[in-house]
Amino acid sequence: MHGKVVLITGGARRVGAASARLLHAAGANLMIHYRNSVAEARALQAELNAIRPDSVALIQANLHDTAGLPSLVHQTVATFGGLDVLLNNASSFYPTPIGAIDEKNWSDLMGSNLKAPMFLSQAAAPELKKRHGCIINITDIHAERPKKNYVVYSVAKAGLVGLTKSLARELAPEVRVNGIAPGPVMWPEDDANFDEVSRQRIVSHTMLKRAGDPHDIALAVRFFAMDTHFVTGQILAVDGGRSAKL
Repeated sequence: MHGKVVLITGGARRVGAASARLLHAAGANLMIHYRNSVAEARALQAELNAIRPDSVALIQANLHDTAGLPSLVHQTVATFGGLDVLLNNASSFYPTPIGAIDEKNWSDLMGSNLKAPMFLSQAAAPELKKRHGCIINITDIHAERPKKNYVVYSVAKAGLVGLTKSLARELAPEVRVNGIAPGPVMWPEDDANFDEVSRQRIVSHTMLKRAGDPHDIALAVRFFAMDTHFVTGQILAVDGGRSAKL
């Protein structure tokens, strides 16, 4: 990844931060997007720039502002001279049971999980084509097997799977587009719907009988970014085999 440039949405924490560290270790320069996690973003930037000076920059943005998405690409190119990888990682996740769904839920979950990746990928496409780059979308195993009470989230991630395959066709042959579907790799910060019994039940349905962690997803990100050049339009489940048992 030496000389390569990666733009990561939601890159300050959790899966985004794990991916940032792994790609940076492989030699990439990073533009890390964040919305509210300013302290975490600055700490990660300082950590990585201490290893390789001026290799990590930050950009703050609300991904719901579609008109502002091209500026993420423009600032990345202005800072590092190009763009090789777009990692659409930022996501909202919370329950929306039938009877309690409103347009705010719809706009928020569809916006972060589908609309932003669509318009950011469109903005990034010309730069990615120049350097035969790739797009990696973080989807979810529940895109194909909807999670109960998470109607809008499941629909949005299903749309992201469709977007991944559609963009792979639209942007070929210059740009590869793939997705990663995590299983239980990190519990939501709002634990109301994931108490210890619920967690154990989920883990028991994995074939490997354990939860993963963000590093497992980051390894898959690195695979699509640098270890394969003949794969596009695919969704890789990183879930300990859980989706095969649902």
